[in-house]
Amino acid sequence: MAQTQKRKTEKNTLVIVESPAKAKTIEKYLGKGYTVKASMGHLIDLPKSRMAINVEHNFQPEYITVRGRAKLLKELQRDAKKSGEVLLASDNDREGEAIAWHLKQSFSEKTDAPIKRIVFNEITPQAISTAVEHPQDIDEGKVNAQKARRVLDRLVGYNLSPLLWKKVKNGLSAGRVQSVALRLICEREKEVEDFIPEEYWSLTGDFARNKGAFSAQLVQWDGAKPSLKNKAEVDALSAAIQEAAHREGCLVLDIKKAEKTTRPRPPFTTSTLQQAAANRLGFTSRRTMQVAQGLYEGVNIGNSRVGLITYMRTDSVRISEVALGEVRSWLKENFPGELPPQARVYTVESKAQDAHEGIRPTYVSYTPESVKDSLSRDEFRLYSIIWERFVSSQMTDAKSETAAVEIGVGKALFRISAAKLVQKGFYRVLKILSSKEETTGSLPKIEKGDTITLRGLKSEQHFTQGPARYTDASIVKALEEKGIGRPSTYAPIITVLLTRYYVTRSNKQLVPTQLGRMINEILVESFPDVVNENFTAEIEGKLDLVADAKEDWASLVGDFFFPFRDKVDTVMASLASFKGAFDEKTDLVCEKCGKPMVKKLGRFGFFLACSGFPECRNTKSIPLAKCPKCGGDVVARKTRGRGKEFYGCANYPDCDFISHFKPINALCPKCGWFLVEKYDKKNGAYKSCINPECDYLHAAGDEAEEPAGAGGGDE
Repeated sequence: MAQTQKRKTEKNTLVIVESPAKAKTIEKYLGKGYTVKASMGHLIDLPKSRMAINVEHNFQPEYITVRGRAKLLKELQRDAKKSGEVLLASDNDREGEAIAWHLKQSFSEKTDAPIKRIVFNEITPQAISTAVEHPQDIDEGKVNAQKARRVLDRLVGYNLSPLLWKKVKNGLSAGRVQSVALRLICEREKEVEDFIPEEYWSLTGDFARNKGAFSAQLVQWDGAKPSLKNKAEVDALSAAIQEAAHREGCLVLDIKKAEKTTRPRPPFTTSTLQQAAANRLGFTSRRTMQVAQGLYEGVNIGNSRVGLITYMRTDSVRISEVALGEVRSWLKENFPGELPPQARVYTVESKAQDAHEGIRPTYVSYTPESVKDSLSRDEFRLYSIIWERFVSSQMTDAKSETAAVEIGVGKALFRISAAKLVQKGFYRVLKILSSKEETTGSLPKIEKGDTITLRGLKSEQHFTQGPARYTDASIVKALEEKGIGRPSTYAPIITVLLTRYYVTRSNKQLVPTQLGRMINEILVESFPDVVNENFTAEIEGKLDLVADAKEDWASLVGDFFFPFRDKVDTVMASLASFKGAFDEKTDLVCEKCGKPMVKKLGRFGFFLACSGFPECRNTKSIPLAKCPKCGGDVVARKTRGRGKEFYGCANYPDCDFISHFKPINALCPKCGWFLVEKYDKKNGAYKSCINPECDYLHAAGDEAEEPAGAGGGDE
């Protein structure tokens, strides 16, 4: 950094980043001679109120100063005019490159000072110093790729939205990439609905040898996997096994042992970080990226400000030689027995842009526990899994011994398995990311050829689980695998679908609404190419070619747009109107004017509105069930602050009944309370009675009564 501070000119060097937090961190690193300011994202962009794309002149966009940002832009222009040099340090991706390009265009009119671009993958003194010492030109390929994506999305939105306004409902919109994600979610929901659970049973044998007792699972009958579909089949097979045990006894046929090697996983990419944070921490994709942004831009650790992680938008697992050297030195000091002879190298996916390293801590010496007091709870937990994943990726393999005991009882074969970790390897640094399956059970003290005793048989009923609905983690994984979107777009895609009420979250699952299903149906039927995952992935590939200056951006847009526009015109003329399709008459009466209430779809879902509108503007929430305490209506409500949805009695505060699970418009046949849909990893989605004193679990074949007087929900 000493070299950087020696670079003195008569005027300061102006450095422009995107956020104030990042500016604060970098300014501390650069010291005297530098002024660091924040652009707060895009200052120049397309207007929101009109399309602003000149289709007849090579799709040239009409950029304007973003509303409310003119004052900031003028301040930065004045700062640039007073400076001896301007360094544009926006994020090292396409959006950041576009921000830098617009700022350079704006500043060039006001100053003769040289305007250069600097990029870095981490906010550390060394990285910033290196970037400042090696400024470069703006990457026109990246700028054109961002321009092409922006223009494509604007053309799709401004052509599809009017179609939806006219045919379905005012205020709707459609997006090029989001519509494909919506299609995936809707198709998965169809699979969930079409799935019919099938009953099956498992059988476990309780065995004894001397004073030891253990249980083993039935895995074969007469050389084949047992298929037990009902209680009668289980009882018949149990009787046959009991008879064989009595007649022939039970024999330990084999004890199979093997060694299993588990390799550590590579450092996180944006996608895998969002998946791990969702599965381990319960974070939404948006929450993950917000917390990661703060860790990247810098937090106060004691008297210093430190950027704790590298750039969090990446599709690569590549790690710099400097970082590898640092982590290997740290491991040599702290875990010398788990340091491999050579650094591990992980393969980068062929479709990855590989512009950045994988996500890692900037300093391995900042262990999660050492910085815990300086971080919020969310920051600590996310930083912990990033640190653990990176450090473990450069450690030795873990080894475990697996063993299986096979027991023969006539034609029946029972098996008990266990695994024991014999060499922890990379597991030694894992805490939050540790696996519950590292060690599973223990084997009884028996030998091959031993005769043992069958003490009894236990049967258990199960139902096959259908396909799981998408969650934040699984939809991000699906989008990445299909080549839809890029690291910077995964979280916004989910956010947009939720904001438009095309999708809702239920038990952390993404469920399409009736509105979302209708929009998807129209788009799939009318524009199958546009909402086709292969076509969307192909566009992403072409955008990469534009970024590499191997394809012309305007030609890419033209090839897509003109056939698309013709199709929009055809659909606009032929598609039937669905206006008012969601309005539904009810038996409920407005308590203010006595007219019937109508179920309508609004921006945030379904609600009840007086049919006397506009004379009467009474609205209220849809009753979802009858309150088991007072008989009032149970309606959806939201908590203050974060606005988390729950379900409570409309007679509050006179009645305090609440439920955190959504009623499903059906009554429990055992106690009469309403049923709700619950979800857990073991059982998936299932129906259960809301009554804490009732053990009813809704299974295949069970019939539930329709609740009397319920106003109906939106499911």
